[in-house]
This record gives sequence, structure tokens and C-alpha cells, in this order.
Amino acid sequence: MLVKNIIDEDFTNYKKPSMFIGTSNCSFKCDKECGKPVCQNSELAKAPNIEIEPSDLVHRFYNNSITEAVTIGGLEPFDTFDDLLLLVFLFQMGAFIEYKAYPDIIIYTGYYPEEIKDKIKELQKTVAPELMKVIIKFGRFIPDRPHKYDELLGIELASDN
Repeated sequence: MLVKNIIDEDFTNYKKPSMFIGTSNCSFKCDKECGKPVCQNSELAKAPNIEIEPSDLVHRFYNNSITEAVTIGGLEPFDTFDDLLLLVFLFQMGAFIEYKAYPDIIIYTGYYPEEIKDKIKELQKTVAPELMKVIIKFGRFIPDRPHKYDELLGIELASDN
């Protein structure tokens, strides 16, 4: 699979120490909706792709004693939906194989729930909710809006949408 960024120990995108995986594609819907370039990940989009086996990401995560969660964002995870589904499945299976705790999975998306209903349903079929928590932060980045602290994520968000 292709990604733009991997941070093995990230402390800014979730309240727990996380592995951050920056996905490789985006339709730049925030820019289009705003009518001007506002994407906070524009520089990331210009970064070279990193080719990595999804199983390698899972092994890196489970061999790190610090991380407790996986954050998937960067560009748009739902624009590479097959990769997203595979990652969630593999992280869930990795806990079973490694005999370790199931990680929280946090997905940052610029889509609104109604735009990706079918994908959310498919994702729900992949996850065993009694074993693993998947949190999706929905919505476009809207410039010039106040920051907002999100209780569930335990972090300050760039805008209050």
C-alpha cells in the first residue's frame, strides 16, 4: 500500500500514544468547498509516497511497547477505502495473533457521515466492537473557525466543525 507518512509514536492526534499513518490520496474537498486552498495537509500531499506492506505496519505497531492506538489520517483515508478496511482488519487480527490489547483506531476524515454511509456500513462489518474501538472524526476543515477541545479524542481540534 502507499502512504505519505508514518509516525511510530505520535502524541498529538489522540489522547493515547498512537501510531500515525498518513494516507496517500485526497480529493481536496475542503479546498473545493471553500473556494480557495485551505488544506492543512497541502505539504503532506506533495511528499513522496512510501510503499509499505500493511502487515509491516501492524508488526511495527505491536512491537512498540509505547503505542496503544492507531490514528489514520493525513490526507483522506476513505479515498483509499480498500487499504483502510485492510488496515483495520489486520490491526484487529494482530491483537489476536500477538496476544496483546486491541488498539483504538481513530480515523480522521473530511467527509460527512451521509457522504460515506455505504463505507461506514462496510467498515462496521469488519470490526468486532466488543474487542476494538473505532472512532471516526468527520467533517471538512473550515478556516477561521475557533479551535475546539474534543473530549472523546482528548485533543484540541483545528476548527469546531
